[in-house]
Amino acid sequence: QVQLVESGGGLVQAGGSLSLSCAASGGTFSNYAVGWFRQAPGKEREFVAAINWSGDYTNYADSVKGRFTISRDGAKTTVILQMNSLEPEDTAVYYCAAARTTIGYLIAYGADAWGKGTLVTVSS
Repeated sequence: QVQLVESGGGLVQAGGSLSLSCAASGGTFSNYAVGWFRQAPGKEREFVAAINWSGDYTNYADSVKGRFTISRDGAKTTVILQMNSLEPEDTAVYYCAAARTTIGYLIAYGADAWGKGTLVTVSS
């Protein structure tokens, strides 16, 4: 079972950018759909973005389309979430998640593995 390690969170002003990284530990992301979810204070966890195992298909929540981009490296060991034009509403703990299945299943039913999360704070 692959383990996930997130990095790259922090504090940024509205309109700024951050890049989150999710690294696979103890394996690679081969045959895994990998996604990012977030949970804001007092709210339920929500889907943000996902990429399939080959990297040729992505899916985004409507709230981040056009601002966030998910990608993965050729070695299938790292998934990046590039976040641009950040808004205070993007403030949340961001979690990386991986499932040995399709993006649709990952979004609907959850993941086989979760990271511990990284905090993103966007100030107005």
